[in-house]
Amino acid sequence: MSEQDTIFSKIIRREIPADIVYEDETTLAFKDINPQAPIHILVIPKKPIPKLDDSVPEDQILMGNLLFIAKRVAEEQGIQNGYRVVINNGPDAGQTVFHLHLHVLGGRQMKWPPG
Repeated sequence: MSEQDTIFSKIIRREIPADIVYEDETTLAFKDINPQAPIHILVIPKKPIPKLDDSVPEDQILMGNLLFIAKRVAEEQGIQNGYRVVINNGPDAGQTVFHLHLHVLGGRQMKWPPG
């Protein structure tokens, strides 16, 4: 597995099954296999960007699309009273899969501070 060949790359290529809830030409969203809330969706770019710090100016539209899709997925999943969007950037932030992804968490009251 190369640095950019992650479990998410395998999901994009359909080599590993996932419960996909949204897909377009640049983005994929699927249910997390280890949910931390009643609703826990991962929104990922199909472009392999290891972490937020690795994004470049040319990714600006893609980055905005990821947030827009997070909003859309939350609506489609029926989250009524709010949700949290989390991006872990690097090992100290808890990132374990080095393919940029947004966690959309909802369906319960969130606590603050989160970590």
